[in-house]
Amino acid sequence: MTTTLTDSYGRQIRDLRVSLTDRCNFRCFYCLPHGEPPMSPKSQTLSFEEIARACAVFVALGVEKIRLTGGEPMLRRDLPVLVGKLAALKARGLLDLALTTNGYFLADQAQTLKHAGLDRVTVSLDSLRRETFDRMTGVDALARVLDGIAAAKRARLTPIKINAVVVRGYNEEEVADFAAFAREHDVAMRFIEFMPLDSGHDWSRESVVSGREIRERIEERFPLVPAQVRRGSETSSRWRFSDGAAGEVGIIAPVTEAFCGACSRVRLTADGQIRTCLFSTVEHSLRDVLRSGASDDEVADYVRSVVLKKEPRHYINDPSFRQPARTMSFIGG
Repeated sequence: MTTTLTDSYGRQIRDLRVSLTDRCNFRCFYCLPHGEPPMSPKSQTLSFEEIARACAVFVALGVEKIRLTGGEPMLRRDLPVLVGKLAALKARGLLDLALTTNGYFLADQAQTLKHAGLDRVTVSLDSLRRETFDRMTGVDALARVLDGIAAAKRARLTPIKINAVVVRGYNEEEVADFAAFAREHDVAMRFIEFMPLDSGHDWSRESVVSGREIRERIEERFPLVPAQVRRGSETSSRWRFSDGAAGEVGIIAPVTEAFCGACSRVRLTADGQIRTCLFSTVEHSLRDVLRSGASDDEVADYVRSVVLKKEPRHYINDPSFRQPARTMSFIGG
């Protein structure tokens, strides 16, 4: 089995995002505002064994980073068992095993996940104000999420990243407060432009707070300097505080500053579909291949064939853009 996975544009795939479930206990308005989504039948959801096998094939093909997402991945029972299975792939070339979570269950499980082999976490935190947090997520759980972040730090699930989706009329006034949070707690704050992936299809360009505006709002209080790192295929532009304070700021601006040219990611949904772009309108069923009796080499051949179909870029800014039928809760972050 060859150890490189390259698309038709010469981009090497190094990063796999694996959604463990399409369920979530939050109802963020930019993702699931309209109640419980139609969940994938249990029979279609990949088992831990199938996920571990698929990830092993991807690692054999050169994937170095695996991020577990959802939905809310910590709703998946016995998550440390899966983490242990995937952590074993570090002996075969996996360099980084991470988890993206809303943080609701993190205080109880952070240490267990660290012991199982998880390297780090990213926590979604869209407001530092209780009322705004409730308004954006549909859950009065800010204190619980903050406790989870503290527990992750104690467990050394670091570097900890904090994701905030910035939406005009909701939390744009908190951008500098988030930067202050990063400085105080020595975390990497990631600001994300509002993307058209909501179940209500209520996204509008007027609601997007641009990456440039986000940076300007931060610099009104905390001057920034570029982090001395090569961006490469990273989604965020990274900044440090000019006074040398702890913490970091990252800005992910897929709407106004597309970074598709260096994309190194593919996604695997909870029901086993490969998505070659967050905004793909086509999915490819790895689940059917895994369950067909195919050998690992045949699974690898299928993965290679799918990656060759990876789009050159997203089309958010094109007049012909169509929002994907499945929302972020189904796709995985």
